[in-house]
Amino acid sequence: MDDRNSADGRAHGTTAPSRRAGLLDRRSFLAGSAVTLGALGLAGCASPDGISLAEAQKIYGPVPDEKFPIPAADIRKVKPKYYRQTVRYDTQEAPGTIIVDPANYYVYHIGENGTATRYGANVGRDGFRWSGDAYVGRKSEWATWTPPPEMIKRQPEVAKYARGMPGGLDNPLGARTLHLYQNGVYTLYTIYATSDPDSIGSGVTSGCVGLLSQDMIELYNATPVKTKVVVLPA
Repeated sequence: MDDRNSADGRAHGTTAPSRRAGLLDRRSFLAGSAVTLGALGLAGCASPDGISLAEAQKIYGPVPDEKFPIPAADIRKVKPKYYRQTVRYDTQEAPGTIIVDPANYYVYHIGENGTATRYGANVGRDGFRWSGDAYVGRKSEWATWTPPPEMIKRQPEVAKYARGMPGGLDNPLGARTLHLYQNGVYTLYTIYATSDPDSIGSGVTSGCVGLLSQDMIELYNATPVKTKVVVLPA
């Protein structure tokens, strides 16, 4: 499939999740640049999970070396429990597997010896969540976004992007995208980068999963094509 249509418009979809094997509707995107961090005087505060604001500021700071430099995420808008961290996670899945827990708004990247890197996420809204096994069929960076005809019909304002919206900070595809497949067929579900910290810990899509750009870049770099992805029941 063309990367231009890899993850667009999910939150505006009307297709039932049961049609996800290649016929799934597309999620909406949360576009716009993140704002800068503030209140350095709070840097000594620690979250209940043991991640201090100072540590989080480093993790979610600006990424200036990108094709489109990414600003720091305003982590004051993110609950500390959703900050990236290494946690204990017992599973029979092999290291490298990605496990999505939509009920708790987490994505786990399984590591060695019963550990995992845990990321806060946004997930599908009620009625659009799904579960099952998939795999990463392909990956894209700063892809062009083209709204499908169904979205243009529902939202005429996106018709101006019918020939494609170039990659960039305001592009709905974000900095990185993992495209999920089942049995050789693109499901239209993705794990994607979002620059909207308000979305983390909420259900806003029609089944796609969003991580803050800084988290998504890390996960993307550690995830080869063919990686198994398990989406738990919500």
